[in-house]
Amino acid sequence: MGQIRKRHSAAFKAKVALEAAKQDKTISELAKQHQIHPVQISQWKKQLLDGLEGLFENGSAARRPDHEKLQTELYEQIGRLQMELAWVKKKSAL
Repeated sequence: MGQIRKRHSAAFKAKVALEAAKQDKTISELAKQHQIHPVQISQWKKQLLDGLEGLFENGSAARRPDHEKLQTELYEQIGRLQMELAWVKKKSAL
């Protein structure tokens, strides 16, 4: 029978990939330490290094509000204000 695949958390993957990127230990040493295949560590390291560039490209994008969410909230507010205006006009006409 085959082995059951291990599922590693994102935090664990990041920790191992960061250790590999630091190059304090060889990939084979890290593989023995964490009981992971060296190819897997190399893949995580590559993903880490490829993803780092994206962190600095849109640094201000993370601080901007979600435009679709904001638009939805504004349309809801417009609808409520229109209903209130219609109610006030109706009450003032009496």
